[in-house]
Amino acid sequence: MPQKFTVSELTGLIKQSLEEGFPSVLVEGELSNCKPSSTGHFYFSMKDPGAKIDAAMFKNRLPYLRFEPRDGMLVRAKGRISVFPPRGNYQLIVEEMELAGQGDILAMLEARKRALAAEGLFDAERKKPIPRFPETVAVVSSPTGAAVRDILNILRRRAAGIGVIVLPAPVQGADAAPIIARRIEQANRWKLADVIIVGRGGGALEDLLPFSEEAVVRAVADSEIPVVSAVGHEIDNALSDLAADLRAPTPSAAAELVSAQRGEVLETVKAAAREMAETIRDKIERARLLVKPFSLEDLEYRFRAILQPRLVRLDDAKEELLNGLSDKVNELRRRLELAAAVLEAGSPLAILERGFAVVTREESGEVLRRAAQTAAGDRLRIRLMEGTVQARTE
Repeated sequence: MPQKFTVSELTGLIKQSLEEGFPSVLVEGELSNCKPSSTGHFYFSMKDPGAKIDAAMFKNRLPYLRFEPRDGMLVRAKGRISVFPPRGNYQLIVEEMELAGQGDILAMLEARKRALAAEGLFDAERKKPIPRFPETVAVVSSPTGAAVRDILNILRRRAAGIGVIVLPAPVQGADAAPIIARRIEQANRWKLADVIIVGRGGGALEDLLPFSEEAVVRAVADSEIPVVSAVGHEIDNALSDLAADLRAPTPSAAAELVSAQRGEVLETVKAAAREMAETIRDKIERARLLVKPFSLEDLEYRFRAILQPRLVRLDDAKEELLNGLSDKVNELRRRLELAAAVLEAGSPLAILERGFAVVTREESGEVLRRAAQTAAGDRLRIRLMEGTVQARTE
């Protein structure tokens, strides 16, 4: 018969065996599920493709760390194995830890991030404004998760009139990414909401991987409905955060961002109305004080004092213009008369009128200027001022 142990006895033997058998170990693996505690200690897991071990680093050793531990980092940790009997589990108590390189998950995410960024999926020009007063909010998340409950509670408290449609989807595991992407596409195809919240609560880096899958990132970037990404806690990051129109640090914060509290808005409107009314009253009072010293007669006098010099200048300008036009017309008339006199003086008729005549040969019409051009018996035509005379030379 096997020896009988109580649970405490068996656990004590396991604790003794592990702690005495592994007083100092050097372990290499990827960090996962990093969670600083309120007591100042740092709890996390170390994993590789085949296994995972819980680990802890107490606060007295944290000042010696030369880097900030984050999920996905590949580290080399030196410590000892410890067993915690109340829970019946073992963990690695880390004394020293250093970076050993970049983990497989972080390397994969960084490569995917660069490829999608090169396509412009994270560009600021693609971002759409989030409506301040949406009528309906669609939530793509696990319907039983704490994230959905937090969103519903905050929307109910801040803006009870907003409709909420929960589009159920797993938020971790191999099937999560295609379903999340399909829910976003369905919300757009059927125009289910004015804004979409996509997210989940916190978790280890590998638990958040569905929100960094290419299908989800493309669905978020291609959504015509504005998308708020709320994945994990404030320190968690997913590629959907970069593609979304707005990133919220938590699901609760996402609910606050898409719902303006009615009371706050009402007070803002009332304050703006009071400020506007006060401004209008001040302007009216200033106008009244400015107008008070002026009577109707005084206003008329001031108006005439401004207008009269301008009327005088207008009359002077009119007279100057008319005089200038008259002088110009007279000058043109004199030039016209002079040109007419010159033209008339050069007219052949004026020469004939002074007693001259034009002699031409009757047969050819040739004008004769010298007597040598004629011979006895030539028939001539003499043009006088009035009429012509036919003649023959002898």
